[in-house]
Amino acid sequence: MSYSLNIVGGGMVGASLALALQDCARQSGWRIRLIEAQPPVKGGWQPSYDNRSTALSHGSRRLFERLGIWDELARRAEPIQHIHVSDRGHPGSARMHASEEGVPALGYIVENAWLGEVLLGNLDHQAIEWLAPARVAHARAQPGGYQLDLQVPDGSRQLDCDLLVIADGGRSGLLDQLGIHRKVNPYQQVAVIANITSANGHGGVAYERFTDTGPLALLPLSGQRSALVWTLAVDVAEEVARLPDEAFLQRLQAAFGFRMGALTKVGERASYPLNLIEAEEQIRSHLVVLGNAAHSLHPIAGQGFNLSLRDAMGLADSLIRAQREQQHPGSLRVLQGYLDGQRGDQQATVAFSHYLTRLFSNQQPLLVAGRNLGLLGMDLLPPLKTRLARQGMGLRG
Repeated sequence: MSYSLNIVGGGMVGASLALALQDCARQSGWRIRLIEAQPPVKGGWQPSYDNRSTALSHGSRRLFERLGIWDELARRAEPIQHIHVSDRGHPGSARMHASEEGVPALGYIVENAWLGEVLLGNLDHQAIEWLAPARVAHARAQPGGYQLDLQVPDGSRQLDCDLLVIADGGRSGLLDQLGIHRKVNPYQQVAVIANITSANGHGGVAYERFTDTGPLALLPLSGQRSALVWTLAVDVAEEVARLPDEAFLQRLQAAFGFRMGALTKVGERASYPLNLIEAEEQIRSHLVVLGNAAHSLHPIAGQGFNLSLRDAMGLADSLIRAQREQQHPGSLRVLQGYLDGQRGDQQATVAFSHYLTRLFSNQQPLLVAGRNLGLLGMDLLPPLKTRLARQGMGLRG
């Protein structure tokens, strides 16, 4: 039997789900629509010093290999060969190396624009209908599925579907409209992001540095650039955001040190408040909440997109299995099976990110001493370091 699936949100998570389902759509006759509010980019991907980027775990590389797009994606994905974790003003530090963990890289940093282009470029538009720009004004439950009211450039249209997937980000208005509440745990912090150039380059090292104002990460990008994620208290972030480029680099240099030599250039800066946000419902009959709409994490450990990708692939596997077993893809039984399969991973990843944030954003003397002993212990106890490395790489077991 043919079914219709509407995926609201054509970003990295929604597009990954569509790509994972397109073979099933070809074979089964399912009608899949990918609905995105932003107009499609014309003229192809163009490199930019100011492009935002995403950390991909080794586990995410495996998932993209399954989708058949890794070789193309890897052309502009910078491998992380080493991770260096330190606490400013204290002796504790830890180092992880891909060679010691038996993997080609601990992770990869890829520009969002390139990741989006590869995902969308591999969609078969005979199997996946791409609707952009299109905004969902209303979503209503009805017997057997959902009805959507769309606003499109030439007016409006209505769409019915057997399964609605909401993957339109952490500020999803559809969740509010449908009465799906979210738990918000504010960190009272702001992330300042930018691309940085340094005199010595990054050497394939991802740096995570904990300072008295919050965690600071410099992640390797192509062209010997580094992606900065600098977590600051709200009032400090506002001050830093107003600094001229030279003063900003001096402030960053004082916090980070000279492990990459002098910091010589900063690209366009952006900032956003940090909260742990979790939807209180991820499934209903004929409905799934996915990506940042389901859970939005602190960027400290780079886990957010990787968890969402695992969710998307888990959902695709459940829907494909339902098709083979001739079950309705929107049935609560099928969707509960998906969520049960992902729940442990979600809980472990959210806890890992949340408590790491709390631990390394706290300046109480006993906690500072304890975390420095922990960093020293990681270098002295390889099994502990491997366990943490596997968590960071998105590998279970």
